[in-house]
Amino acid sequence: MLPAVVDREQGTRFVSTKLKRFKHNVGGRDKSAIRFDLEEVAQATRLHVSSAMAAKKGPGALFLNCMEKLTMGDARGTLKVRLEAAIDAGIDGITLSAGLHLSTFSLIKAHPRFHQVQLGIIVSSLRALKLFLARARRVKRMPDFVVVEGPLAGGHLGFGEDWKEHDLATIVSEIIAHLRAENLPIAVIAAGGIFDGQDALRMLSLGCAAVQVATRFAITRESGLPDDAKRAYIDAMPQDVVVNSLSPTGYPMRMLRSSPALQSRVRPNCEAYGYLLDNSGRCAYLDAWYQHDDDPANKQQEQACQRACLCTEMRRFNVWTCGHTVSRLKTTLTTDESGGIRLPSAEEVFNDYLWGNPGRQEDTSTLSV
Repeated sequence: MLPAVVDREQGTRFVSTKLKRFKHNVGGRDKSAIRFDLEEVAQATRLHVSSAMAAKKGPGALFLNCMEKLTMGDARGTLKVRLEAAIDAGIDGITLSAGLHLSTFSLIKAHPRFHQVQLGIIVSSLRALKLFLARARRVKRMPDFVVVEGPLAGGHLGFGEDWKEHDLATIVSEIIAHLRAENLPIAVIAAGGIFDGQDALRMLSLGCAAVQVATRFAITRESGLPDDAKRAYIDAMPQDVVVNSLSPTGYPMRMLRSSPALQSRVRPNCEAYGYLLDNSGRCAYLDAWYQHDDDPANKQQEQACQRACLCTEMRRFNVWTCGHTVSRLKTTLTTDESGGIRLPSAEEVFNDYLWGNPGRQEDTSTLSV
């Protein structure tokens, strides 16, 4: 959703320009004519990446998470533009996620930096990895790393309703064994439910090169989430976490039951956003919205739609996705003299993973109890 992100961060007007272009269609059900201007998508991506690269300090690398499920009315065209624009802007690496496309590498194989930029994929099974590797061999370019995301991760999951039957350590072990048997030097990064350094050590002992974590960083001072969302994460109990089918992508999602999007009825905003429209202008939320809206019983009882407009609700920070271990956040926090919860810095959380010692510094950033 970089056009919307860049508008917020840099004062551009990509979203309003797109809305003005298609405003005549706001009341229509047919969204097939809605298209992103590819040059505007490229501009937004370059602005976002170049500003981040300019702000980077130290020897670390900056990677962009590219959600391939954002089909944007032109799956191949918009994906190619987003990837190439990020590479042009100097990104160190790209992680391909959320609806892995087997032909993605072939889309950008002609780019001069194709073999220089770090490219990785997110998978939740050995089968998915094998399929991607088979296609990658055709362009003579293996991924540099693979993120193995288990069933306890936040947000979209790479599993069906049987997610409870799967285990991250088992999947990681299978993938590492396969890569070794094939003599493929691809780094494996474990993700999903890794709450502290001990969890990370268990993954590293299996042969992982690194771990990917998110939930702990959601409530840091640097996090862009609003205070009410941070408060909800901190207060969460195990029973407050749900895996549902709210997403129009078809993937199950893990989030808090209190997510405002669960009770929202938002008119589709495809003319302004439309990130999930397929090549024919369809989206599962559109279908659910009009089916819901056409049912008189739903109107009388004001029932919520069975899907959510992720384009709108994520822009409003109303989809409170979280890892399975979110209820443990409260055990990591301290309070200040006034009784407010003291939010950690990202550096402190990072050090806690490394050493088990947050190394807290004096700071006045708090949330009221």
